[in-house]
Amino acid sequence: MRIGIIGDTHRHMESIEKAIEHFKGCEMILHTGDNFEDASIIHSNTNIGIIAVKGNCDFEDVEDEMLFESCGKRIFLCHGHKYGVKHGNMGLEKRAKEVRADIVVFGHTHIPHIEETGGILFINPGSTSRPRSGNGSAGVLSITDENVEFELFEV
Repeated sequence: MRIGIIGDTHRHMESIEKAIEHFKGCEMILHTGDNFEDASIIHSNTNIGIIAVKGNCDFEDVEDEMLFESCGKRIFLCHGHKYGVKHGNMGLEKRAKEVRADIVVFGHTHIPHIEETGGILFINPGSTSRPRSGNGSAGVLSITDENVEFELFEV
């Protein structure tokens, strides 16, 4: 399964459009929040199912974290601000262990981050619109029976 991962889009349509070009062939898209409304735009432009959470800049009455299973992997999706991710992953790692996540997808820092710790894969796609290091970014997570890989790309 190929899963597009995007976040911290902040209503910047040009960078969203560039990112979704890379989502061809994806069966699902995850949005890490900021701006939650962008998830609807992404869905209407791709016709791919999307799971989104709200971030610290979102005010909709929607979930701020979700746990679901895909291809036998438990995926925990959140924005990350509630877990202090700007100061490290310790709070997020604790929560991931509580929910028995295999993969954690988060945002908030606007900096891409890929790390495996304690058997849990942590993925932050960075920000498409307001990167804090380098260019805007998003990515694609590929899950097969044998392998889990994440490819980051610039937008």
